[in-house]
Amino acid sequence: MRCIIANFAFDLTAREVTDAMSGVSPEPITGPSVQIGRHLYPAKQVGAVVTRQDRRDFTAGEVTRAMTRLGFTCHAAPPAASGAVETASELLGKPTDG
Repeated sequence: MRCIIANFAFDLTAREVTDAMSGVSPEPITGPSVQIGRHLYPAKQVGAVVTRQDRRDFTAGEVTRAMTRLGFTCHAAPPAASGAVETASELLGKPTDG
């Protein structure tokens, strides 16, 4: 399937993506992610491995659109860190705004 990432056309198949990501250790998830096999990878990591482009050259949205079209499950960014700060404040007994 033809996918456009960073203004370049790539003819990708799900099998090619799976093969490219096999043996690659997932980085910590801080934004949108892609489920490939049993692993959850950051979208930017998948894009960098599959396209061999610098991560600054494309967006996570471009990668998740392409991976969704190829049949992979994509996830939105994890909850914002502000929730963790509020929870930590509550644990410390400090009042929270809101």
